Amino acid sequence: MDHNLPHTISLLTRTPAALNAFLRDLPETWTSRNEGENTWSVFDIVGHLIHGERTDWMPRARISCNSARRRRLSLLIAGTRTRGSRQVARTVAGRIRSFAVRKPVRTAWTESAARGPRAAWAHPALGVATLSQLLATWAAHDLTHLHQISRVMAHQYREAVGPWSAYLGVCTAPATALLSANEAHTHDHTGDR
Repeated sequence: MDHNLPHTISLLTRTPAALNAFLRDLPETWTSRNEGENTWSVFDIVGHLIHGERTDWMPRARISCNSARRRRLSLLIAGTRTRGSRQVARTVAGRIRSFAVRKPVRTAWTESAARGPRAAWAHPALGVATLSQLLATWAAHDLTHLHQISRVMAHQYREAVGPWSAYLGVCTAPATALLSANEAHTHDHTGDR
């Protein structure tokens, strides 16, 4: 599929509402459980999305839109690979509200970025990258974590569904372990954490 910037922007601007519709008012048992040792809960995933937007996606997009600042992108990338050093709220509901408040900022930046999608810079690990590629990656990242949320929640019913688990791949899929601290430092949002 060819990258279509308006379609990407459409996806990016819907993530906060999708999280709100899917997770709002769910019992904490749905949002606090994970898939096993060293895996993330829904609470962790939503925190990761917020942290990534504030410290990774938005700053990279801003810098890539400003040619004089593009050379600083590699410094930004080197310093933003933590699991969420500044968490937003202590509840999933609080995190969803925080994410929803950011929707106008997300929308404004992605729409303004559409003016310069071919802006390019040298990524220290990936080579030449464009703003268009960054926005496509951001959308794929959001979709990856929306999928991860549904997988983590379905995992909670892996035994309750009984013999039907054979027909529900999401109940039998292996859990995805968290990255070690060293891997997280060198990881650049290319996998499902």
